[in-house]
Amino acid sequence: MSRKISVAEKDQMIQALRSHHINTLVELRRVEKVFATLGSPDVTEPMTAAWSYYVNSHGLLTEVRGLTKNYPFSSECLDEAKNRVYSDPNSNRSWNFCWLVLSKIQNDQLIPYYAQYQASQPAMWGGNTPTADGVTKLTNAFIAEWNYAIGQMLRHWDQPPTR
Repeated sequence: MSRKISVAEKDQMIQALRSHHINTLVELRRVEKVFATLGSPDVTEPMTAAWSYYVNSHGLLTEVRGLTKNYPFSSECLDEAKNRVYSDPNSNRSWNFCWLVLSKIQNDQLIPYYAQYQASQPAMWGGNTPTADGVTKLTNAFIAEWNYAIGQMLRHWDQPPTR
């Protein structure tokens, strides 16, 4: 969006962010793009807080799981990525906690580990001990679907939202 927005429109967007009325990846990206063209320092805090809320209130997990209906995405994988972002001294390079978490999942290659971990759980096999071949096949199914979902989410940024 290249048009300038009015102060009133900006204030409405900030209020919508603070009240969590804007709470999906697509909606947050739309506002982020508008705010990026403004270069106004008063939008940084509400945008940062909105992204953090989206991730920490399970909005991100819910949307990723919407893309992984056959093999629901691992909440443990997402939690590990969040912890890695929190402990990463470079995490202040973006106001976008969602992008940082998704990038951490991809860059640290967390999916294969958590896919294998989840596929080997007896609960995945009706309480039975799975065979090695079964675990391998299920792991590969998790990896394929989860990588696709994370890739779809990251496609919302044509360039990293970094400072």
